[in-house]
Amino acid sequence: MIKVSVMYPYAAGARFDHVYYRETHMPMVKQRLGDVCLYYTVDKGISGGTADADPVYVAKCDFICTSVEAYLAARTPHALEIRGDIANYTNIQPVVQISEVVVERAEV
Repeated sequence: MIKVSVMYPYAAGARFDHVYYRETHMPMVKQRLGDVCLYYTVDKGISGGTADADPVYVAKCDFICTSVEAYLAARTPHALEIRGDIANYTNIQPVVQISEVVVERAEV
């Protein structure tokens, strides 16, 4: 299992429409990825290392997918549409990382 993280670095004065991102963009991407995406999460940055510090990322999402190969095969036909929608909610250049999930849920 893999996680595709898309992070939007905080910058003073940058634009980010959290409602559009949450209610329009993310469901569209999930629909395009289909069953390859098991689920996704959306985070809204509220602070950095201290309560009064700016967040490192204004927003972040994680797509939990079956494999890198399956993710790329599902995303590639829709990449232009997905990237083209970014301008509808932000002027921030996203940072993407693909990780192997080694622990999904830990209970003590």
